[in-house]
Amino acid sequence: MKLLLVALVAAALWAKPADSLTCYVCDKEESNWNCLKPQTCAKEDKYCVTTHSTVGLGKDKEPRISKYCSALCPETNLNIGIASFSASCCETFLCNISGASSVKTSYTVMAAGILASLLYVLRAGL
Repeated sequence: MKLLLVALVAAALWAKPADSLTCYVCDKEESNWNCLKPQTCAKEDKYCVTTHSTVGLGKDKEPRISKYCSALCPETNLNIGIASFSASCCETFLCNISGASSVKTSYTVMAAGILASLLYVLRAGL
C-alpha cells in the first residue's frame, strides 16, 4: 500500500510542469481538516501561505485558517491579547499542510491590558 502511495505522489510530481507550485487552499475555516484541498498555483505564485487568526477570550475564541498561493510572502506574527494573527510561507509542493496553530492568545498580554484598563478607569475616577 505504501508503495502505491509513493508511486502516485511521484506520478503527480512528474506530471506537473516544474515551474508550477501546488498548495493547499481554503478560506476562513475553523479547522485545518477543512484546509486540505490541493490547488495548482499560477506561474507567478512562488509561495504557499497559511494564515491563522484568533479573536475572543476563553470559550468564545474564534480561530480562522486560510491557505492560498501567492507571488509575495506576507510573513507576519501579531498578538494583541484578545486577537492574534499569523502568516507563514513556504515554497515547496503541498508544504502548507500545517494549520499555523503556534500563534495563540497570550494570557500575559491580555492580563497586562486588563490591568492597564483598570488603572486608567480608577485614575480617571479620582
